[in-house]
Amino acid sequence: MNMKRVMIVGTMMVTMSFAGTAWGKSAISPIPLAKWSIVNLDTKDGSGDELLSALNQASEEDLVQELYVGKSLRMIAEENGVDINEVISLQVRQLREQLDQRLASGSISPEQHAVQTAELEELVTESANAAYTLV
Repeated sequence: MNMKRVMIVGTMMVTMSFAGTAWGKSAISPIPLAKWSIVNLDTKDGSGDELLSALNQASEEDLVQELYVGKSLRMIAEENGVDINEVISLQVRQLREQLDQRLASGSISPEQHAVQTAELEELVTESANAAYTLV
């Protein structure tokens, strides 16, 4: 597999992982909230990013900084005593769920779904093992 494709897929996976927390929050609140309210009516925990938890990272900024200095997800996992196979499984599961949603919504065909699903594990594994440095 060529390096350009690995970089594109890796970037896409990291972006989707980070963006997943933002997409999960509702933009519409059923109850108008006063600015002084101390009660959080959002039932989702904002700190519950599965990838951050799986990698034992405190924040998205910490993970981004580690990736920015040229570490791979494998390196980050090993430094934090995490099994990289669990991280890979988590990302494969999340991406498979996204593909299933895209298939259900009609934005991809069953053929595209089948091809992309078949490539998921290989692409995620290659991306997790790749370290990227800015030139």
